[in-house]
Amino acid sequence: MNTKIKKSVPVLLGVIVLFSVSCKLPQEKSGTVPGKASREIAYIGTYTKKEGHVDGKGEGIYKIYQDPSNGKLKFGSLAANIINPSFIKVSADKENLYAVSELGPGDAGSGFIHSYNINKDNSLVETGKLSTEGFAPCYIAEDPTGNFIFVANYVGGVVMMYEKNPDGSLIKKENITFEDPENSHPHSVTISANARHFYVADLGHDKIWIFDLNVETAEVKPNNTPFIQLKEGAGPRHFSIDASGNFAYSINELNSTISSFKIEDTGALVHLDDISSIPENFIGKNSAADINLHPAGNFLYVSNRGHNSIAAFNINPETGLIELLGFTSTQGDIPRNFAISKDGTYLYAANQNSNNITGFSINPATGKLESTGVVLGVNTPVCIEFMR
Repeated sequence: MNTKIKKSVPVLLGVIVLFSVSCKLPQEKSGTVPGKASREIAYIGTYTKKEGHVDGKGEGIYKIYQDPSNGKLKFGSLAANIINPSFIKVSADKENLYAVSELGPGDAGSGFIHSYNINKDNSLVETGKLSTEGFAPCYIAEDPTGNFIFVANYVGGVVMMYEKNPDGSLIKKENITFEDPENSHPHSVTISANARHFYVADLGHDKIWIFDLNVETAEVKPNNTPFIQLKEGAGPRHFSIDASGNFAYSINELNSTISSFKIEDTGALVHLDDISSIPENFIGKNSAADINLHPAGNFLYVSNRGHNSIAAFNINPETGLIELLGFTSTQGDIPRNFAISKDGTYLYAANQNSNNITGFSINPATGKLESTGVVLGVNTPVCIEFMR
């Protein structure tokens, strides 16, 4: 394995210098609108300019409201003016929001990650902007301690690790550069609930890279089993771990499949099965996009761009294997990211090319989706993030 980890702190005898990780106590913050407890807040990331794959028409990060009693959405306001915030992340303590600025080599010297404080009225105040040391940053992850932020750059084969300052702004800690960076396309970072391991879906190499993480020393190193190889041309994109920590799932963009894995105590992955994310009789072009587990843990959903659907699956809690429940049209074009409301009642799909977000109810017994008729116009939406 030729993965290189570049340190931003001094190294002594090959060991990263220890530093103190402050234990940040979660501060109570509501995801509801002040004075309107029936409404939940969600932020929407968009494309703001024309790219090779999208004609961005958004202005930045928008704020919208959701009524959990009926699933209806209402447009709020522009929360932050930023170029191509194609992925956004609200911190677990609800104090901060992080957003990538997905820029290519022709736009700037690198992509960027922006950090914001979330005010009591859920408005955003920028606290910092750092280079992602690669291009087209496309994913943000927060470790379970709330002390570190990871960013995957689709171009350049780089994953960045940052440490949080007390105000939520970031400091560079690690640059993880993958082998053959011209062809490596890290598309996501997923951290285990015990914060001992993290996984990088590398679409370009058809691999899930596996790393060991020590949050007390900020040390990152390749796992003894440094990766698992997927089928050639699979294109792993996003990766989800179930609540038990025993099983994981990869949505594979290029061949429209979902790979299921058993997670060993060491963090290594054992491949269990592959299942299609689209109907057998579909003959058009499709690229799979996002994957989310239902909060109850018994259902899995993925989005299909081309087939323009959400595919629903039942999860066997004993084996980790999934079984198709059905396909539901997103009633829009190119559903990229989608989100499940924090109570698990509704699912919302961001239809990138039809400039809308559509809503669906989730049957708690069967996991199947049904359209609620909710359609909210948003220009080039690509990421939905609820205040959890």
